This record gives sequence, C-alpha cells and structure tokens, in this order.
Amino acid sequence: MYVTGRLPLFVGLGVVPVVLLSIAGVDAWLAMLAWALLSLALALGDAAATPDPRQLDVVRDIPRRSLLGQQVETGVTLRNAGARTIRGRVRDAWQPTAGAPLERIAVEIPPGESRRVRVPLLPRRRGELRTDFLVVRSAGPLGLAGRQRRLDAPGALRILPPFTSRRHLPSRLARLRELDGNTSVQVRGQGTEFDSLREYVRGDDVRSIDWRATARAGTTMLRTWRPERDRHVVIIIDTGRTAAARVGDGVRMDAAMEAALLLSALASRAGDHVHLLMFDRLVRARVTGVDGPGLLPALVDAMAPVDPQLIDTDWDAAIAQVRRLTSRPSLVVLLTAQDAPEAARGFLGSLPALTARTRVVVASVTDDPVHPDLRPDADELYRQAAHARAARDAERVAAAVRRAGAESIAASPDDLPPAVADRYLALKAAGRL
Repeated sequence: MYVTGRLPLFVGLGVVPVVLLSIAGVDAWLAMLAWALLSLALALGDAAATPDPRQLDVVRDIPRRSLLGQQVETGVTLRNAGARTIRGRVRDAWQPTAGAPLERIAVEIPPGESRRVRVPLLPRRRGELRTDFLVVRSAGPLGLAGRQRRLDAPGALRILPPFTSRRHLPSRLARLRELDGNTSVQVRGQGTEFDSLREYVRGDDVRSIDWRATARAGTTMLRTWRPERDRHVVIIIDTGRTAAARVGDGVRMDAAMEAALLLSALASRAGDHVHLLMFDRLVRARVTGVDGPGLLPALVDAMAPVDPQLIDTDWDAAIAQVRRLTSRPSLVVLLTAQDAPEAARGFLGSLPALTARTRVVVASVTDDPVHPDLRPDADELYRQAAHARAARDAERVAAAVRRAGAESIAASPDDLPPAVADRYLALKAAGRL
C-alpha cells in the first residue's frame, strides 16, 4: 500500500469542518479525531478497492547487445489478466549505469488488453546490465491510496566496447593495400612472398625486374611481392590491477581494448590469424580460431563483461597461455601498463622467455601530456611534478623492455591504437613477420 499526495490535502481540508463544528459547540479535539479517522478509513477503503497489480503479466523485449554510448530502446508489455481496469505507474528496475529514465511511466490497461511501455536506456559502462523486476503502482478509485507490487521479470543487455578507433581503419587499410600492390599507386609491394609479374613502368624499382620473363615476353617485366600472410598475431590484454587506473575519460583497459580491436581488424584484412587473451591470474576472455567477418563480433562479445581485477598479473602463467594458443606466434602484442620499475620486476623477469621465441611489442597507455603553465599555482605545480616523475619511471621501464628484446610503445588513449597499428604495418612492410 502507498498513499498519494491527495491524502494530506484531504486531511488539511478538515480544518473547515473542525472550525465550523467547534463554533457549533462540538469539542474541537473530538472533531479533529473524527476527521482523522474518516481520512484513514477512506484511504484504507481506497487501497482495498484498488485492482491488484499482480494480475499483470509481464513480457520483456530487450535487444541482446548494443554499443556503449548508443541509446537502446527496450520495452515491457503488460497484459491485464484481471476483470478491472488498472491505472497507475510503472518503473523498471535497471541498475543506475543503464541510464534508464527516473520518472515512473503512467499506464491505463483495461481488462484483457495489453500495453507496451517504452523504456529507453543510455548505458554509461560496458558489460552486462541487468534488471530483475518491475515496480507497479495501481491507483485507487479515489486517488488517495493504492497498491504497490514488485513483479519479477528478469532481463539482461550486454553492452559492447564502442570501437571508436574504427575511424583509423580506412587509412591503415589503404596503406595495407599499397603494401599488397593492389592500388593504382605504383608502390612496390614489399615482403618475401612472390605475387605476380607485370610490365615495368617508369618509377618502378629496377631491382625487381625479372630478366628471364623479360626475355620471354619481349618487354620489361617486373616481379611484385606481397607481405606474408597466414601469420599468427597474439594479443594479450593485462586485466590486473594496473588496468584499473583511470587514464583520460576511462580506464586503461578500455584503451587497450580499442588498440586490440583496431589491430585485429587490420591483421584480419591482411590475411593473418588473430588470437586474443585477457589474463591476470586467470583467463578472463579468450578468442582463437576465428577468422574473417566473425572475428570482430567475437572479440567485442568476449571483451564486454571483463573488468580489471585488483591483483597482480602472473606473467609466467600468461606466457604459458600464449604457448597454448599457438606454437609459433609471429607477433605477440602485450597491452599492459608497466610504469613503475619496482612493480614491473615480475613482468621484466618473464619477458625474455617470450622474446627468445618470437617478436614482442609491449604497448602501454599513458596520461595525456601536460602543457606547462607559465604561472602555476601549488596544485598545478604538484601535478606537473607527478607527471614528470611518472614519465621518467615509464621511460626506465621502456628501456628495460628494449633490453629484454621487445619493442616498446607508449601513447595516450587516443594515440595508442593507431600507434600499434602503424607498428604492425611497419613490421609487415619490412618482411619481419
């Protein structure tokens, strides 16, 4: 049971009859008590006469997946299985990060009919969003009180990473086509795999002229090459405690996901096989054996429910997982945040075991660069000093990574995805994959 705002108004209106009755000689306290009892009786009677909300049948329609930042329309269909019209308000119990409207939605459902209630969502985080029930308030005939019931109706919506780094993909694919020699631009496709023969045009590299083919054809013929295909690219995203640090508008792991998605899309178009592992001390997500158009949906679906864990990553176990994914990886990209030399000892101790077998790129998300203020206040001065110290520590770790035989990339959340993609293209162009 609940009471509406009309009940206090009705009680306040009792001032008039109480004053009139007191003038007529009736005890004022007795008149007030009588009016209060009358108000209580009307409220109880109104609630008793209210149709029971439990007579409503609930059916949800929720899309299974959506991207972070996009508005999602969900709906609830209510069917009145009772014999009386239900008037009231409905509120869907989504968790706060789902961005559901706060106000209750008014409904009026005649007996035997159904009404669909639209519930728009604007998710503020990725992962699994859930709702377990609806709260329905059925108003009484007088509008003084009503009944409130919780109707169990579970629902779930998976919010996927937004893949905002997709905007960098067209330019990188254009560069990849140049490497393949498939564009009208006369760029020699580099690599070690022979592609085809074609006629020489001015500007081509004379070192690629095939003299035997030239003798047979009677015109100058040129060999074209293409980057190697069918290579195995393993991407490891560190989900340990360092992945939970806030960088820019999100956490480090979100930026690592963006870099992984852009690199995966590029490597898939290049004909390579992509393996993804999200790991701290346990495997949080793994995608392997998926190629072609199904790769990106599989990746975002696996990434969506993973959150950083407040534990240190076991890098020996992570490297053992790499061996299980593929015996001969051509490139391993570690997306982590090793920005303190003392905390990175375990990582640096395990890294040589991986660099001895394959090429390794260590990519880290850093804070956006700080632009020095000419007249900083005390807070700004401390902030600049902290940023300078973090940058110095990160450079020490990067130098240790290079000494261990790996390559190091450090960039801000917006710059890291294209930086990793460019490094992959550079290795591809140099025939080092």
